[in-house]
Amino acid sequence: MDDFNVIIRPLVTEQGMHFANVKSAYSFEVNKKANKAQIKNAVEKIYNVKVEKVRTANRPGKYRRKGRTYGQTPSWKKAVVFLKPEFHIDLF
Repeated sequence: MDDFNVIIRPLVTEQGMHFANVKSAYSFEVNKKANKAQIKNAVEKIYNVKVEKVRTANRPGKYRRKGRTYGQTPSWKKAVVFLKPEFHIDLF
């Protein structure tokens, strides 16, 4: 799997920005088939930083209703990447 296919997008939220400033932890939406080693390598190559650890979570899709029909939003995978203290990522 290519490094640019592992990372889908960064998750920019209030809580994510707080963790980035306090703990040097950044959140990303990643490919559902990617493992922690692939995520670590992709972040290190794309952003030129050193990763300390990676935490992942599978986020199930939510059920939605439109009229009489029910559907489900897509499931996705979230990764929180902790960087070494001397590194940071400029998202803005």
